[in-house]
Amino acid sequence: MTAERLQKILAKSGYGSRRACEKLILNGRIHVNGNIATIGDSADLTRDKVTIDLKPINQPEPLKYIMLHKPRGVESTLKPQMGREGVRDLVDLPGRLYPVGRLDADSEGLILLTNDGKLTEKITHARYGHEKEYHVLVDGYPDDKQISTWRRGVILDDEPTYQKTARAKVSIRKKAASGTWLKIIMREGKKRQIRRTGRTLGLRVKRILRVRLSTLRLGNLKPGQWRKLTDREIRQLNRNQFQSRRQNRYRKN
Repeated sequence: MTAERLQKILAKSGYGSRRACEKLILNGRIHVNGNIATIGDSADLTRDKVTIDLKPINQPEPLKYIMLHKPRGVESTLKPQMGREGVRDLVDLPGRLYPVGRLDADSEGLILLTNDGKLTEKITHARYGHEKEYHVLVDGYPDDKQISTWRRGVILDDEPTYQKTARAKVSIRKKAASGTWLKIIMREGKKRQIRRTGRTLGLRVKRILRVRLSTLRLGNLKPGQWRKLTDREIRQLNRNQFQSRRQNRYRKN
């Protein structure tokens, strides 16, 4: 086994994204052969002893990739509050699995769980701009002005920094007695952004369903169901990381 950067080893061993693992190193919690590690250090687990808080780190696990249809009322966190279920409770597999990004408890749909720290960072970091697609039910019937404003971006009514949301693709899917279903495709993900944007525009959001994350589509998975990603889906997801980054660079130039 060849030497690898410590943050890569820690990410493979289930300690979070590489950025999170860098913080563990900076905080002095990682030692290599008894010495406090620094950013840039490498190790070979066949001959080096790597510890966290002076305890041996977990051995790297095989990489796992799970797509889950998160139901409403389930939190997309490993430590749910108020006695609720968390997404990890719904996946009956041993080992470490971490949700990639979040859906609030009242929202539902596609969420990815994995122990691949590198992929997690690529999908969640804003500079890669991975698309997320939602079907959103709002009360009433939005007018053209509300739709066009949502597309251009708004200053959220409760945003203390007065930052404008990024442009989004917004279209009407269908109108029903219960309200209007919108299709919203966005590249950013502020906390409860869709609900807050709707409130700013005078539209009450009644339901949010995420149907796509980057190249992954929810398909026919029912609430609470999960499945492993196919090899093809994993390859597409990894390939799209670099495509998204190149597209973002192009837009900036």
